[in-house]
Amino acid sequence: MTVHPPTPFPKSSQDCVAFHRTELSVILSLYGRMVAAGEWRDYGISSLSDVAIFSVFRRTAENPLYRIEKRPALRTRQGQYSVVGMDGQILKRGHDLKTVLRVLERKLIRAVE
Repeated sequence: MTVHPPTPFPKSSQDCVAFHRTELSVILSLYGRMVAAGEWRDYGISSLSDVAIFSVFRRTAENPLYRIEKRPALRTRQGQYSVVGMDGQILKRGHDLKTVLRVLERKLIRAVE
């Protein structure tokens, strides 16, 4: 009888989608500015088999205000990045993450009196 040592990390049958370091740096830069402005307070990251989601919360116990989603299956069609509002409506979709996140940067611009 042959005994095989257990593998420390069993290989999963499905790979999951995740944000790359450069994508996260762009998202976290915006997140830091919105936290400094007092708009956002918490975030959550989900890596699923077909989508990666960065959720933004005003308070910890609420539904997310916005979801920044990465869907590589839409890379050749509408663009793999999208910003989804609280009600599920897609606010912006595109191929470049920085241009998609501009819809959220408008929230920072306020009139100074």
